[in-house]
Amino acid sequence: MVQIAPSILAADFARLADEVARVESAGASLLHVDVMDGRFVPNLTIGPPVVKALHAVTDLPLDVHLMVEDADALLPDFIDAGSAILSVHVEACRHLHRTIQTIKAAGVKASVVLNPASPVSLLHDILPEIDMVLLMSVNPGFGGQSFIASTLDKIRLLRETIDARGLDVRIEVDGGVKASNVRQIREAGADILVAGTAVFGCDDYAQAIHALQNEGARQDKA
Repeated sequence: MVQIAPSILAADFARLADEVARVESAGASLLHVDVMDGRFVPNLTIGPPVVKALHAVTDLPLDVHLMVEDADALLPDFIDAGSAILSVHVEACRHLHRTIQTIKAAGVKASVVLNPASPVSLLHDILPEIDMVLLMSVNPGFGGQSFIASTLDKIRLLRETIDARGLDVRIEVDGGVKASNVRQIREAGADILVAGTAVFGCDDYAQAIHALQNEGARQDKA
């Protein structure tokens, strides 16, 4: 079954602990945490203290997406805060292999992110070293954007590459995910879907998550 990772970027930060508890009880598989530095992307969000606070109030794995220019400087703090997965941008890492090895040496799952204009070929050498690829299906920095349709071709190519090389690498998709496009995304080969407003923008979180899961399950049965 496709895994749903609600993004707290779309949550009510005045009631963050309650929001997290609600999506956990609603059937979320992971909790997606967007970290933005105001430099790599034109927005500023949260730091390690919030991740540490989340780690204390949920059993959901924390899927931390570092949209930052200097990921290496921040890795120790986010590792100590309780990240289960750390995603770094290929576009922002000068020595990507070293960064990935640092993450994995700490017992944290390592993921590499590709922006919409970045080709899958950039992952050729690092792919055997990582646990997940996060494909951005919107330009990073803001929630509520529309899904970029060409991402489907990128998902298919990445899925084919992973399978042909016999690798155990998950594919996560982030941006514009909603019930109406889940089947296409799942059909292309995605394993994990990040959902912000598609979950937190609804009154019933369980219904929203189940709708996404059910659409993905229909594709699995096809």
